[in-house]
Amino acid sequence: MVLVTSDLIGAPCWLSLAARDRSAAERFYSTVLGWSFRRGTLGRAFSVAEADGTPVAGIAAVAGEFAVPVAWTPYFAVDDADAAVARVRERGGTVGVGPVPYPPSGRAALVADREGATFGIWEGRVLSDWRVGGQTPLWLELHTRNAFDAALFYGEVLDWGAEGAGCCDISYEEDQVVLRRDGEAVARLNSGPVEEAAPGPHLRPRWLVHFTVPSLEAATGSAVEGGGTIVQDGPWPTGEGQATLRDPDGALFTLDQVSAAPWPQQPPAR
Repeated sequence: MVLVTSDLIGAPCWLSLAARDRSAAERFYSTVLGWSFRRGTLGRAFSVAEADGTPVAGIAAVAGEFAVPVAWTPYFAVDDADAAVARVRERGGTVGVGPVPYPPSGRAALVADREGATFGIWEGRVLSDWRVGGQTPLWLELHTRNAFDAALFYGEVLDWGAEGAGCCDISYEEDQVVLRRDGEAVARLNSGPVEEAAPGPHLRPRWLVHFTVPSLEAATGSAVEGGGTIVQDGPWPTGEGQATLRDPDGALFTLDQVSAAPWPQQPPAR
């Protein structure tokens, strides 16, 4: 079955790493996370990471050529990339790139919210077996000054909470905002002491990608041996069962022990 972004409006639909050296990134994440790689359909600079045959993420060697930062970026599904880009601008966000066509699959844009957290929007075909959670060992978390203000921005840009098939719902659970699709949590928004002009990227508003691993100690050790570094300071200190790291190129990501559930899978009773 071929899915398109109009089938899952507002939901995370892909994850991409902008790297300088694709081969070096593949070696690092293969060692740390056990991924295998295959060539993508967008050219020699692109590859697709798989975990046990399930697509997990893309790696694109575009950081040097296009002067974009080395970073992991989540992409969200929209039915009209031009309209979504216009909504970003209207609501105080910024547009870095696009929409750019990626024939024959679709169109993409790289944008930022009002606090400077970068994310992508995608219009077109999506991989039907890719999703946050389940067999795909990742989940997403927004670090921002005010999660409730951020939820309003993203809700208006990405149609969160809109009526209709394929749309996502948001719930306010204690001090967090949780994004759900078909009842399953797909992203979490957290408030905290971040600053757009902070000296380090881990101190700025950002989307942080979490990868679940069976052994946090083993994966962290492999990351350090492979040239990664552990981030020791930040507004969200490393908690029990997780560690935030930089890969050798500088991209931030977090490792979670697989047994540590990031959230309940159903909204709490009211």
